[in-house]
Amino acid sequence: MIGRFNHAMVRRPGKSFPAGLTTAGLGAPDWARALEQHMAYSRALEKCGLRVTVLEADEQFPDSTFVEDVAIVTEGGALLTRPGAESRLGEVGALRPALQKFFPTLAEIQPPGTLDGGDVCDAGGQYFIGVSARTNEDGAWQLARWLEKLGHHSTLVDIRRWPGLLHLKSGLAWLGRNKLAVVVALAEERVFHDYERVRVPAGEDYAANCLRVNDALLIARGFPKFAAEAKKLGGPVSELDVSEFRKMDGGLSCLSLRW
Repeated sequence: MIGRFNHAMVRRPGKSFPAGLTTAGLGAPDWARALEQHMAYSRALEKCGLRVTVLEADEQFPDSTFVEDVAIVTEGGALLTRPGAESRLGEVGALRPALQKFFPTLAEIQPPGTLDGGDVCDAGGQYFIGVSARTNEDGAWQLARWLEKLGHHSTLVDIRRWPGLLHLKSGLAWLGRNKLAVVVALAEERVFHDYERVRVPAGEDYAANCLRVNDALLIARGFPKFAAEAKKLGGPVSELDVSEFRKMDGGLSCLSLRW
């Protein structure tokens, strides 16, 4: 988004949350603690000036708290994705009614395309779309064509050569203006050379999934080197504890849709 965000949509984690998909190897999340962290996250969005719609937990889909993977929202419209993990396909239908209250007409990714919202980085109207284990080229091009109709330019970034990156935004975030946070693996990618790249220190890769919300930057707590770099950028920086979501391969951007 080039303009300011006014709305956000989140879904509370259910008690089934620990049964979701993960490659992190950090142990099972504590549901009660995850719920507390989720409420703090929602309050942080409200402090940034957003009106937050909170959806009830959906126990049928353990990963459904990561709403960003299931839709792409822009000023001009919204699109439902087609998640690359089969166990998450049902989340699309579960989210549709809530999103249609704001966007009556929804585009959708069609088979054989797959697309996770975690692979889509909006850098102020320029979109980077990751081709990954969850997002295939067909799904990425479907999104690119839809964005083009809305007046946005897109660039595909194949991250499959870096198995440590589940999604593009596991290693990339827009910091506002012409700045990107990038992990070391992505720092020299040619598609990012027109941007000022703020490198995420080695060992703090998880911090790359930070979230610019209007004038504020939300970052994961526990990464002091990156926090120091973030504070040099100017503007308020909020450090949030998302340890339980990290255990399930999730980060700050994954937990909300914003428009």
